[in-house]
Amino acid sequence: MDSVDLALVLAVDVSASVDFEEFALMLGGLAAAFEDTDVLAAAASGPRGAVAVSALFWSEAQEVALPWTRLSSAGEGAAIAAALRDAPRLPRAGATALGEGLVAALTLLGRCPAPATRQVVDVSGDGAGNRGRASGPVRDVAVAAGVVINGLAVLNEEPDLLQHYAAEVIGGPGSFALPCADYADFTGAIARKLVREMRGSSPEA
Repeated sequence: MDSVDLALVLAVDVSASVDFEEFALMLGGLAAAFEDTDVLAAAASGPRGAVAVSALFWSEAQEVALPWTRLSSAGEGAAIAAALRDAPRLPRAGATALGEGLVAALTLLGRCPAPATRQVVDVSGDGAGNRGRASGPVRDVAVAAGVVINGLAVLNEEPDLLQHYAAEVIGGPGSFALPCADYADFTGAIARKLVREMRGSSPEA
């Protein structure tokens, strides 16, 4: 894969707090984002005109839902959208092992086949970690390695989750966490988040 402006891992919570209707809304929102004209324009806005995207589903275990894929055109966006819509719900729903999910996301990021100017992990979920290692120390290791972690906190289960993400999940230059009231609002929220991540610190951001 040729060089890209951004290597982006979508780390998606599929723990037991996310029911099947919410999972469908979340995946539909992610898929729609990659067909959004603003997202496609942001993906092509950097000097190399492309980003590399992968998706990881995490709970107590983790599974790659989308292998590394180049995004630089509407056709490639449509292919990503189709792959996400067809992705099975793996792994099995379990506890919210957020720290373990971050470790798996960072491992996947390290396997990106394209040299990238920036590396970002995009975490979305509806709960704080309640199993396995703590997310804060994992975040600190990632930031020390030059990785930025951003968050999208779905607040339907835990209204104070945005504060938790700010304190224990996000990190790195320009990192941010956005709120999302419920999964019905996921489509618009994830599209805004992707545009901000893909444009980075460019003047258009």
